[in-house]
Amino acid sequence: MSEITFFHGLLGVFFGLGAIVFPALFFIAAPYGRHRRRGWGPTIDDTLGWVLMEAPSALTFAACFALGERRTSPVAIAFLLLWEAHYVHRAFIFPFRRSGAPRRMPLLVCGMAVIFNLMNGYLNGRWLNTLSPPYPDGWLTDPRFLIGAALFVTGYLINLQSDEILRRLRAPGETGYKIPTGGLYRWVSSPNYLGEMIEWTGFALAAWSLPALAFTLWTAANLVPRAITHHRWYREKFPDYPARRRALIPYLL
Repeated sequence: MSEITFFHGLLGVFFGLGAIVFPALFFIAAPYGRHRRRGWGPTIDDTLGWVLMEAPSALTFAACFALGERRTSPVAIAFLLLWEAHYVHRAFIFPFRRSGAPRRMPLLVCGMAVIFNLMNGYLNGRWLNTLSPPYPDGWLTDPRFLIGAALFVTGYLINLQSDEILRRLRAPGETGYKIPTGGLYRWVSSPNYLGEMIEWTGFALAAWSLPALAFTLWTAANLVPRAITHHRWYREKFPDYPARRRALIPYLL
């Protein structure tokens, strides 16, 4: 089997799994963070879990770039910088900046995320750095890239700001949850998820590729149900939760 045949087969599986996961997550909340609960097998330290499950995406994409055929291409370098900006932060900075008491994560959740990130890093990294038709250097001034990169940076900043607001809610060692305020929390319960969806929508537009589109759809399939679950949890836990705040999209959802 040639790599391109394997690649397209894996991409089809990736799309198919996303279609299954999306409806499933409306009924089963992934058991980590505020939704963690017993019955999901062995657990590991939450910080270690975040590193283990997010690092494969950063490392796989970087390996595809280093082993690919376009290491001197300005377009390939631009995509590398966008991808690593998100995943280096998510894997090696974010886990160590979270506040509150130590927590646990099911090993099963971590393992599934590792598999997803290996697949996603390979599909996007290999396509952009070797398998796709070469992007011309002028792609960096194409409206699709410019608008997509602007959306990516916007979503990235929203994500960072929202995570920082959450981090400041707890003092070191403090447990429990509070109502977040400020930033886009004025309008939605999960602006960090909204920011991430904007990021990868922008990346898909900038890359203009099926693997990037698949990742964008996967991001929505994972985060839309979780944002709705978060919103419902907030409303049940806090009787004074802002009534006009939506789950994910201001005024709409």
